Order: sequence, then structure tokens, then C-alpha cells
Amino acid sequence: MKARIKWVEDVTFAGESGSGHTVVMDGPPEHGGHNRGVRPMEMILLGLGGCTAFDVIHILGKARQPVTDCEVELSAERAETEPRVFTKIHVHFIVTGEGLDEKRVARAVSLSAEKYCSASIMLARAGVEITHDYEIREAPAG
Repeated sequence: MKARIKWVEDVTFAGESGSGHTVVMDGPPEHGGHNRGVRPMEMILLGLGGCTAFDVIHILGKARQPVTDCEVELSAERAETEPRVFTKIHVHFIVTGEGLDEKRVARAVSLSAEKYCSASIMLARAGVEITHDYEIREAPAG
């Protein structure tokens, strides 16, 4: 896997993934930025959310669960001093579907956290306390 970061100006950077997708990263005005893109640490949080959501949807699909929507809400705490690493992250899944099996949803979340989500496991090994929970919502009829 490869990526490339190109300085644009001030503290604005364009990141290009090995698969050819581009994202803009920027800092807040108080750090010389223009608020034109996500912060690099936000990218890490987004990556974690995307990685674990991918796993959960994949696992539930293999279990033939009728998922109609999946959202992941993440909240993180950072160290007070430099380096301001993540110290805690909470991952909350909102899985919507028709007659979802709660045990299968719980298992999908657990498997992602403990076995499949590379981002989550990497951060946990680095000392970040990561917790997970979920809620199931019934899809509207029709």
C-alpha cells in the first residue's frame, strides 16, 4: 500500500491514495490553516470508522442479515500534552434492518474489534483504549 502527500500552501496538504483517490487536509486558522479539509488526526478516526463499518457490513452480509443502513459514530479523547495521541476511542454502531438478529450484530461488532479491523487492532496495540457498542433499529416497513 502506498500514499503520497503534496504540500499545497501554508498547512494545507493534498493526500493521494495508492488507489488514486484524493483528500484535502488542512489545519485550523490558529495554526496557519484555512480550514479547507479534515485534520490529519480526524483522518485516523475516519479510517478506523470506515474499516470497522466495512467489516461489520461484510460479516452481516455473509450471515444473510437484511441490513438497510449502518452508521458508526466515533468519539475520541486525546492526550493533553504533545504528542497529542488518542488515549480513548468509543465506537458506536447503529445498524438498521428488517428483523436483525441481535446475536449476529453483536458477533459482527466483536469480530471486527478483535480479529478483522486492522485500524482498530493497530491503535489498541499502541495503547489506545477502544470500546464498542451498538444499537439495532428496525427498518421502516415498505
